[in-house]
Amino acid sequence: MNGLHFSQVGLHGAHMAVPHMLLGEIRAVVGARNLRMGAAADVDPGSNPDNLGAGLIVAPATTEEVAAVMRLCDRHGVPVVAQGGRTGLVGGGVSKPGEIVLSLDRMNRIERLDAVERTAVVQAGVVLETLQQAAAEHRLEPGIDLAARGSATIGGMISTNAGGVMAFSNGVMRHRVLGLEAVLADGSVYRDMTRVVKNAAGYDLKHLFIGAEGTLGVVTRAVLKLDPIPRATATALFGLPSVAAALDLIRLALDSETGQLRAAEALWRPFIELTASAHGWSEPDFELDRPVCLLLALGGGREDALRTEFEKLFGDILERHPDTTGIVAGSKRQEEALWRLREDTDVVYWAHPAAPSYDVSVPLSQIDGYVRAILSRLTDIDPELKPYVFGHLADGNLHIVLNRQGPLPEPLASAVEAVLYADLAALGGSFSAEHGVGSKRIHSLAATADRTKLKLMRRVKDALDGHSLMNPGKVLPHA
Repeated sequence: MNGLHFSQVGLHGAHMAVPHMLLGEIRAVVGARNLRMGAAADVDPGSNPDNLGAGLIVAPATTEEVAAVMRLCDRHGVPVVAQGGRTGLVGGGVSKPGEIVLSLDRMNRIERLDAVERTAVVQAGVVLETLQQAAAEHRLEPGIDLAARGSATIGGMISTNAGGVMAFSNGVMRHRVLGLEAVLADGSVYRDMTRVVKNAAGYDLKHLFIGAEGTLGVVTRAVLKLDPIPRATATALFGLPSVAAALDLIRLALDSETGQLRAAEALWRPFIELTASAHGWSEPDFELDRPVCLLLALGGGREDALRTEFEKLFGDILERHPDTTGIVAGSKRQEEALWRLREDTDVVYWAHPAAPSYDVSVPLSQIDGYVRAILSRLTDIDPELKPYVFGHLADGNLHIVLNRQGPLPEPLASAVEAVLYADLAALGGSFSAEHGVGSKRIHSLAATADRTKLKLMRRVKDALDGHSLMNPGKVLPHA
């Protein structure tokens, strides 16, 4: 929910663990309408109802107000959970009584958008889609896109180092941020709003806050790189006999002389069958009978040239893999219908409420073997375990969702994670590609991370947040 406007409520409704004096002081900073207490029925909890567990939401409007709130919470020893669009999937925004939720929804201004510099200066509460639309007026884009574009905020995306469909070519959020402002636990403000790519002036400390999930500070403003938008786009869906064939097609698309590859999304058969059925999608010349489908998007100068390029790609891949099928979207409506097959992941959760989901990165050369291995090993655990697999194939990011209602019993959950994560480090992959660690994956980080890395993370945390007031219980294993 964007643009929260809270009505005044009495202090008696606050949880007793938060001092009444602190609430009065915060109300004096942000105004009575922007301190919400009790059951916030008119506030969308997002992906997890526990996001609003604290029962206290503070919505500052400026960096100075954020800093003042943080100084007050530091003085009273009250933990703070910063939140953006509440779209996270690993419990990174959950809160509990005795804590305060710091909502960045009111800090939603695009302060500067410069078409010459190709930069945008934005507040943390700006929604990705809002920035995309504003940049598009100058034929520019943020260079990052994801399905939650209508609710994910820039501050949240920075804090989780979001990835999305364009990461294989444009990098993740870390690579899009030129400058950053963040408020620390003691209320001091880190400010480095650099608007240039080249900056070799000492330690680049902004990277401490990117991907830290609000455990080191509250991201309040940022400078983002913008890229030119292609004049035309085209989308095609291919049915392929193997992952190797899909990777071959990606290589061919990357070498295209006519178009630039903008997205390469893999949908294994169980996933696309489910989403196609849910949307009533079918094409007479395209059967969903191949092991994996690949959704490709090209950008370039002319739409007709891009569609011709797809026809050429189809001919080239057909020579190598004769069992390939394919269709090219002939209109924007057909293009949108194809993308719904990939982006409407809610379909899985309608079929299997609270289905356990996993988000891994695997080096491209290892994907085929990895997927074959986990499917076989999961069947060994339970013959009925047949997960939905889909994801950003060009950068090796796979999303794996079990066909099982969650949460899983602990023994089964541990057995599944052992299958999915056992060989990842040795393969050069990661157990968390773009969703973060949050509260759900702390044990996975503790089990897989280098010991020295964990020690250094703890030192950084102690240095910036010695009282552990910033998003407690997230990311770091307990000391």
